[in-house]
Amino acid sequence: MEKGMRPARHSSNNSPQIDIGIQLTERKAIAEGLARVLADTYTLYLKTHNFHWNVTGPMFNTLHLMFEQQYNELALAVDLVAERIRALGYPAPGSYVQFSKLSSVMEETGVPRAEDMIRQLVEGQETLVRTARSVFATAERASDQVTIDLLTQRMQVHEKTAWMLRSLLE
Repeated sequence: MEKGMRPARHSSNNSPQIDIGIQLTERKAIAEGLARVLADTYTLYLKTHNFHWNVTGPMFNTLHLMFEQQYNELALAVDLVAERIRALGYPAPGSYVQFSKLSSVMEETGVPRAEDMIRQLVEGQETLVRTARSVFATAERASDQVTIDLLTQRMQVHEKTAWMLRSLLE
């Protein structure tokens, strides 16, 4: 064994213990908060993709391309958030049933007018910022810089996207 390396600790079920300097209860609280961020992100991804497919009207090309950029960014984000949950030692939710219970972003089953799509996406982006912000204090108390960094990056993206979408409504 290399100097300074510790052997992995094992629990009674023979799976490795996690020893990253964050207590079990703190990791659990952070993972639960990130599960809500993941659910909001996935729900917003689906809504944005839906609007990309179904947008019509004079702003079709602009919105079709903008929504595509946004859902691609959200698709990458769900992976980052889910992988952070896993790194904390918890399973990431991954079903529509789980997401619908955890998400604060409202789904859209109809096909609203383009302007209403924009309004709904602004609301979804802002909801996601609020959800991420609500987890921030828990991560700060645990000195979980990795999660703090992830949340900061996510809030920055969602605040900027909300501003860009709002600009289309002026």
